[in-house]
Amino acid sequence: MLETKEINALFTLIDDPDEEVYNTVSNRIIGFGKDIIPNLENLWESTLNEVIQNRVEMIIHRLQFSDLKENIKDWSCSTANDLLTGALLVSKFQYPLLNTTTVLQEFEKIRRNVWLELNNYLTPLEQANVLTSIIYNYYNLKGGEVNYTIPDEFFLHKILETKRGNAISNGILYQIVCEQLEINAKIINIPKQMVIAFYHKNQNLAELDKNPQEKILFFVDGVNGHAYGHKDIDAYFKRISVPPVPAYFKPISHKRIIQILLDETSKCFKDLDNLYKYEELQQLVKLLE
Repeated sequence: MLETKEINALFTLIDDPDEEVYNTVSNRIIGFGKDIIPNLENLWESTLNEVIQNRVEMIIHRLQFSDLKENIKDWSCSTANDLLTGALLVSKFQYPLLNTTTVLQEFEKIRRNVWLELNNYLTPLEQANVLTSIIYNYYNLKGGEVNYTIPDEFFLHKILETKRGNAISNGILYQIVCEQLEINAKIINIPKQMVIAFYHKNQNLAELDKNPQEKILFFVDGVNGHAYGHKDIDAYFKRISVPPVPAYFKPISHKRIIQILLDETSKCFKDLDNLYKYEELQQLVKLLE
């Protein structure tokens, strides 16, 4: 722990009823960086004053959020901004002490189980059937429509724990496994969905400019792993009264996927008590623009 007279003096002022004084004190404490968190935790444990405890919790959250912002900036600027790392950074917003090693081990188990069922002679549809069989049947992953009253359905590690996600998070999990196995499948830009498009093994996705829909073999719904054809997708666009323009059929980048995940997760925190979390998540969305 850090030990200075200034820190001790600041801690005596945390419960000051004057908001201006408290804001000045909290900003000064935050200026010490995350190394001061053990001091704050010790202060929380050694007091029964609820005002102090609540304010300490908020200061720790602000410190952890500041650290998360830097991590997301670094991820965004990295050429290796892999999807799994990005999704786990979103989880760390709500679960800052998340042990990512456990999550990586779980993904390795899934990858290995799918890999054991694959061979070089399978068609893309047969590969998709294997993925669905392992992820949704063997691992029993469930999914449903997006429900903003259940934030945990957006966080990848909680989905692995509870075996339940939503259209967005399940789609991200599915693409991560595809990428780990070098299966040519990507989330595309269809409105209000996380649909995964499958391509021929040798299809160069950088060439999907004018008619990207024509290069797609079929589609998989991340909610349940079901495969759909082009007629099904056409029917969906008619149902939502949106013209199916080429842009909707292009793969979206990892950065854009995480931006969508952050934006959708933020909608879980629009109640008055958690509005600050909504605003913070929107800050992270803007970081990726």
